Amino acid sequence: MKFTLISILIFSQLLFGAQSFSKQASVKPVLTQKGEQKHWCPICGMNIKMYYKTSHASKLNNGTHRQYCSMHCLAVDMQEYGIDKNYIKVVDAHTQKLIDAKKAFYVIDSNIKGTMSSISKFAFASKADAQNFQKKYSGEIVDLNTALKNTQETLKKDLLKQKKTKEKKIYPMGKKIYEAKCKKDIDLSNYLEINELKADIKNKKLCKPIKEKYLHSLSLYLWDVKKFGDLDSIAGKIELKDGEKCPVCGMFTYKYPKWAAQIFYKHDRHEHHYSFDGVKDMMKFYFDPMKWGDYKTSTKESISKILVTDYYSQKAIDAKEAYYVIGSDVYGPMGDELIPFKKLEDAEVFSMDHKGKKIVQFRDIKEKEVYELDY
Repeated sequence: MKFTLISILIFSQLLFGAQSFSKQASVKPVLTQKGEQKHWCPICGMNIKMYYKTSHASKLNNGTHRQYCSMHCLAVDMQEYGIDKNYIKVVDAHTQKLIDAKKAFYVIDSNIKGTMSSISKFAFASKADAQNFQKKYSGEIVDLNTALKNTQETLKKDLLKQKKTKEKKIYPMGKKIYEAKCKKDIDLSNYLEINELKADIKNKKLCKPIKEKYLHSLSLYLWDVKKFGDLDSIAGKIELKDGEKCPVCGMFTYKYPKWAAQIFYKHDRHEHHYSFDGVKDMMKFYFDPMKWGDYKTSTKESISKILVTDYYSQKAIDAKEAYYVIGSDVYGPMGDELIPFKKLEDAEVFSMDHKGKKIVQFRDIKEKEVYELDY
């Protein structure tokens, strides 16, 4: 009986300690992203200040700074975009300073609930701080690679759990908020990441003022259901498979259906294709496939068709018949883009509205001009 009471007391103390620990920043948070969207995670949309003590930061291979609410979201970005593995920062859960993740001591699987993951991960610059945390909240002390491997191993299960929660609770709430408080002409195609959408909802008064909790539910509903759900219903769009990666930048193309492009090759009675996350990368591959890998059979002579996505209709159109706006203020996943339209008049209207520099057809696109879009 005495042993049982002691066990209950110890468990209660551990539970109370875990519940009393706050992930929220108690100092001014260091935010590494640019623009008003810097306050939110680009992967899940959660408020970085609220989950600051599990926040990580990185850079994409093109130099763009990214900051996440968790290692989970960093792992998703690593899988979908490809990040600079030599530049991974993490917030020290004790000092709340941004530190080099490769030198950090991680405490994983503590009694504290994980952020976007079933297993918690907290980082410390000092081993002594990690040990003190471990003593109070339990867990195992590991390095970055071990913590990241653990995150990647549970990624699929964690994403599935999140999907069920969103479908059951978050989307219905978000839908109610949208119908009651928001403008119905929000153009979701203008946003590449959910944090950009969140920033505009809050700062451009796309909806009536709402608290962060409800803003998050609304944003997830608009992003997951309205944006990608509506795209799924478009007939005649470019079909993308989950595992397809752009052979030029390595990004998963399914995440950017609005910008999708494909080149089909036929040889020896066999047809295959490659998918791209924009016309710019597609043209880089078109001009010089071998620059991006062993693509000996991908010659211009063996091309059977080329498809791009009409910016307005989101339908697949013949790339060689399309009109492309160059130099506009609308950016694709890889920055400046050649933006395709089936009709010349659509390209002209878009160019006027978005400060396009010129309109060209497929035959007029020059390799040098494509690469100049990167600078």
